[in-house]
Amino acid sequence: MAGAPIAKGTVKPEWIDVNGHMNVAWYVLIFDLAVDELWAEFGITDEYIKATNGSTFAVECHITYQSELLEHDPYIVTSQILAFDEKRIHHFQRLYHADTQVLAATAEWMNLHIDLGSRKVSVWPEFILANLEKIASRQSELTMPDEVGKTMSIRKPHYSMVEQR
Repeated sequence: MAGAPIAKGTVKPEWIDVNGHMNVAWYVLIFDLAVDELWAEFGITDEYIKATNGSTFAVECHITYQSELLEHDPYIVTSQILAFDEKRIHHFQRLYHADTQVLAATAEWMNLHIDLGSRKVSVWPEFILANLEKIASRQSELTMPDEVGKTMSIRKPHYSMVEQR
C-alpha cells in the first residue's frame, strides 16, 4: 500500500446500494473523513478553527473507482502530499481493502486555506507550514500516482463534445 495510513474502518450495511456494493457517495465520505485525520496531523483541528477562524475549503476533487468494496469489508485510507505552497495543498488518497490490499479507489484533492471571517484564501500559519514540511519530508520515497491529473475520455467515441473544443 502506497502512502501513509491515515484512516480505517469497515463497510457498513447501509452503505450498500442496489448493485450489492458500496455506493459511490460513501467512497467520497470516507475520503473526506480521512482528510480530517490528515488535517489533525497538520494542526487543523476544531480547536484551531475556533481559535483562529481559519479552515480549509476543497476546490477540486477527482475520484477513481477501481474495485468494489462489499458489506463488512475492512478498509484503510492512505495519504500522500503532492505539493503545497503558502495557501494551497494538493494531496492524494488511496482507499484499499485492508485484508487483500487491493486498491478500491483514489482521490486527488486541491484544498485552500481560508479566513472564515472574510471567506477569502489566506496563508497557512507558520506552524502548519512547518508540519506540512515535516510530513512531506517523510514521503520522499513515494512516486507520483498514475491517477494524478487523469482525464476522462472514450477512445473511439461515436460522439464527443471533447473533439469540438
